[in-house]
Amino acid sequence: MGARMKAALIGAGEESLHTIQKAQELGVRVTALDGNPGAEGLKAADEGVAVDISDEEAVLETLRPKAPDFLITGPIGRYLTTAGAVNDALGLPGISRQAAVLCTDKYLFHRKLQEKGLRNCHCYLIAAGESIRKEEYGELDFPAILKPRYGSGSRGIFFINNKEELEEALPKLCEEEERLPEEDYVLEEAVDGVEYGVDAVMDGSGFRMILLRRKLLTPPPARQAVGYMAVSPRESEESRRLCERVEACLTEVTALLGLQNCLLHADLMTGDGYVFPIELSARPSGHNLHNLFTPMATGVDMAEQYIRSRCGMEYSFVPEKTAKLMIHYFDLEECVVKKVPEPEELKLPEGIVLRAWHCTIRPEDYLEKVTTGHSLMGRGYFILQEEEGLQDKNMAPGTKLIHAASMVLGQFGLE
Repeated sequence: MGARMKAALIGAGEESLHTIQKAQELGVRVTALDGNPGAEGLKAADEGVAVDISDEEAVLETLRPKAPDFLITGPIGRYLTTAGAVNDALGLPGISRQAAVLCTDKYLFHRKLQEKGLRNCHCYLIAAGESIRKEEYGELDFPAILKPRYGSGSRGIFFINNKEELEEALPKLCEEEERLPEEDYVLEEAVDGVEYGVDAVMDGSGFRMILLRRKLLTPPPARQAVGYMAVSPRESEESRRLCERVEACLTEVTALLGLQNCLLHADLMTGDGYVFPIELSARPSGHNLHNLFTPMATGVDMAEQYIRSRCGMEYSFVPEKTAKLMIHYFDLEECVVKKVPEPEELKLPEGIVLRAWHCTIRPEDYLEKVTTGHSLMGRGYFILQEEEGLQDKNMAPGTKLIHAASMVLGQFGLE
């Protein structure tokens, strides 16, 4: 029997637990690193090390003596760059630091794609500590989005409809005394269309889409995702063409960014004949998507299959199916909960099945307005499936699932 394979994981929060578990089930020894000594992934790993993951040299000093065979990734944010630096320094497969910078920096990502005609909009950098020069934004078309340059989880995002709203928003970026922005922001035109999320993988240098997910969003300005619906290329000719367009676009984008041997998550906007990449990063999606929803919808556990590929085992990223599935979060807001329904007592439309239920809401909880992922995701989720062959041909795809989700939320007692 050969030596046991070793993997390292940078960023060991709760959402890394699934990847750690899959690695250990496959006989891989996991060393996890996180700046929080109480991070759940540090306890679950074979070895947990508390280290500042923004400090690339400290992470490298920790890992060099342990010589991992490859890195595994959870839903990490800005410090994906540290993973890239480790891969470069130790000669490991996966994302490079240069590619990680392009994934995590919204302004550089835009500039790189714009050069090749893959992102056609005006985008401006508002740098921290520098005076805001409003005259530079003269070519901007409204509506526009003002957001932090680096990952934010919907924090600090402004949806701007006109010049007057921009005038009101810009001072909010500044420290009270200095009147200068506290952090880098980007200001870009808002592209119209329907928003989607993508779970995918770079198998070597080849892009493979595993699942396209249509987003259900709150209204502007937050546009927080409150649910996702799986899109099957087999559902209709329109769905097939959409999947093909998305795959073609992201094949071009990932080649331009130089991505190889990594899991992927992307957000994009689609309209009449176009696909507009919003963001893309070489890490799996969070919010119980890559670890639960995507495997349930497609039969592909992307974390498991990636680890198998790195260990020289048999693997496949090809979806066995694409079930008509929706994951929905509990987007009840500005209310006091009086009653929480029991899952076995839920009333659902004919042909809709409850596949999963995880609810942390309790009677007498006050639920605030949904503005960010932080304000929503801790409440839990439910997953519904539409049984095959029962769709009303007069209904648009997903209509029945959306109605069923509303029914579920309507069975909470609220005040």
